Amino acid sequence: MKLQLTQPQEVEVFYILPAIRSRMASALKEQGMSQKEIAKLLCVQESTVSQYLNSKRATDVKFSEAVTRKITSAVSRIKTTQNLIRETQHILDLVKKDKIIYCGFHKAVANVPKGCDVCFCK
Repeated sequence: MKLQLTQPQEVEVFYILPAIRSRMASALKEQGMSQKEIAKLLCVQESTVSQYLNSKRATDVKFSEAVTRKITSAVSRIKTTQNLIRETQHILDLVKKDKIIYCGFHKAVANVPKGCDVCFCK
């Protein structure tokens, strides 16, 4: 079921950001971090990390290989909340440049007018 027209920012908050965090959690787990450490670093609950790691949350968005590589490389630079914000912003910029992910997912979950490119107009 598609929602009423959803703002691109809502798609970011409800779908894209959780998917980024989920990929970050997986990469951090692969580096040997505990769920508790991951939760603290990503500023989320431990239960959220558990759901990310068990593919029970944030599984709808499929990132390109370039975005996935960017997420994987970003986690090594995240040591503080400021690092997390900076790296997440860089990843979001890359996701926005990939209109297929951004627009495609937006169209999949919301009633977006045909031919819409509002997010990319200057």
